Amino acid sequence: MFVLTLLSDTIRIPPPLLSQPTLTSIQSQIEKRYPNKIIIDVGLVICPYGPPLKIGDGILAPGDGGAHHQVIFQCLVFRPFVEEVLVGTVTESHEEGIVVSVGGFFDHVFIPAHWMLNPSRFDEGLGLWVWTPNYDDDDDDEEEDGGEDDGDGDGDGGENDAEEGQNQQRKQQKQQQPQSEGEE
Repeated sequence: MFVLTLLSDTIRIPPPLLSQPTLTSIQSQIEKRYPNKIIIDVGLVICPYGPPLKIGDGILAPGDGGAHHQVIFQCLVFRPFVEEVLVGTVTESHEEGIVVSVGGFFDHVFIPAHWMLNPSRFDEGLGLWVWTPNYDDDDDDEEEDGGEDDGDGDGDGGENDAEEGQNQQRKQQKQQQPQSEGEE
């Protein structure tokens, strides 16, 4: 969820900051520019992490009184991966979906109704979304549908035939071993 990311950018030090040490000026400019900024394919920058790793020589551009430095630095970035589970608090619930606050970090995360776990439904009496799994239906559905049984009588639709074949072979070998010992 939170990762350290290496970034590289050209940081401009304005003329009033040129009297300060370069490191201090660059850090203050990074702290102004990057926090709460979303960078595509990187994430949401929370804050810079530590001092810059590399500061290039300052370049003066014609007509600009500031110095431009190529800087490599690290930032703490919020970047959740796909299908990552985040813990949050439901702040609103209505038929269109729910609004969640994720740890006070994001206050208005909207989750639409079509993204709710199935089988979910909106209970108007409670004003809440309710997840109502029915575990009994799984067994009944196979029997009612006639199932896609493979004829071996186990009702698994042929999913474990190889495993069952191995188990039957083991049973036969165990039965044959005492007979062969008795014959000797």
